[in-house]
Amino acid sequence: MTAATPNRAPNRGAAGTVLRAVVPYLVAVAAAFVVAGVVVALLGHNPFVAFRSVVTTSFATSFGVVETFIKWVPLTLMALAFAIPLGAGRFNIGGEGQLILGATAATAVGVTLSDLPTPVLLPLVLIAGILGGGVWAGIAAWLMSRFRINEILSTVLLNFVSFQVLDYVASEVWPDVGAGFPATVKVGDGAMLPTVGRPALHTGVFLAALVVIVCAVLMRRSVPGFELRAVGINERASKVHGIRTSRVAVGALTVGGMVAGLSGAIEVTGVHGNLLEGIQSNYLLLGIIIGLIARGSVVLVPFVAFGISILEIGASAMQRTAQVPAELVLIVEGLILLFLLLSDVLAARWRRRRGAPPAGSVTAPVATAVPEVAS
Repeated sequence: MTAATPNRAPNRGAAGTVLRAVVPYLVAVAAAFVVAGVVVALLGHNPFVAFRSVVTTSFATSFGVVETFIKWVPLTLMALAFAIPLGAGRFNIGGEGQLILGATAATAVGVTLSDLPTPVLLPLVLIAGILGGGVWAGIAAWLMSRFRINEILSTVLLNFVSFQVLDYVASEVWPDVGAGFPATVKVGDGAMLPTVGRPALHTGVFLAALVVIVCAVLMRRSVPGFELRAVGINERASKVHGIRTSRVAVGALTVGGMVAGLSGAIEVTGVHGNLLEGIQSNYLLLGIIIGLIARGSVVLVPFVAFGISILEIGASAMQRTAQVPAELVLIVEGLILLFLLLSDVLAARWRRRRGAPPAGSVTAPVATAVPEVAS
């Protein structure tokens, strides 16, 4: 009996750490739904019917499950495109443009080389998408490194340039004249991702999961991952210890763009089969929300993205069954982030009152997110 006693304290300590990490998420989600429920009730609708539709639609049918995973792919990749540069203290707000350029490059290869067989064409299309997104992010990274232009400004402005690139390619280069809106002709059959099951689920889901695993391993087990975390936590100290902080920041932003470009390529090869106006949907905004809710952790990103996918798929069902606008789901997502950040503020004040040193995350999102990348 006495021999087992010393092991209890570490177990309780580990359980307490997990509890402290999980409770803020649970409270934030519950508070967000309570506030949203009050809004729904004030609008004259039944909040219980609305939220039941949101939560259950993804699992009610096999089609709902497939749609949830299809939505999970771009949300996860776009969140990674934001979270990876965030780990180095940089904000990639250009995921939208990087997705579009990745989709454009993938379409260009898929259309011009449409006669190639799948084993040759599909990898080329995906690589083209990765390179397209990486080059587009690399422009902002180069401007940041060479001329000290803030990456937030350059990535946002490049988003608007990408819209014009999309319109030009879809309307002038390879237009589908029968579409009725800016869209290109279809890529070759060999460029399409294989599917599994019924209803069909494209294998981009497995590719996205592989990207998550690779990113998580590199963040924890590689020298570039260590340097990225070090720069994000303390850039000045990293520079003093010989880390080339500018190179790390450029690399992080470029890798984020490559992941976003892959997302665009998967949207072409797995969902649409061509480049079309609006292919980026609202993935940029949701990716940023997911990245911040996950506190920049590439390990947490896929789980948060899955939760947001459930909300997004359930939004249309909520509008049909409860006559509640689908935009309410975006309010819920924003409230979750707001309450989570508020919990950080309250926790920091509580620690200060107890005289404990700060635990790394306080009021600013970047201060909240960067230390978590290491976890």
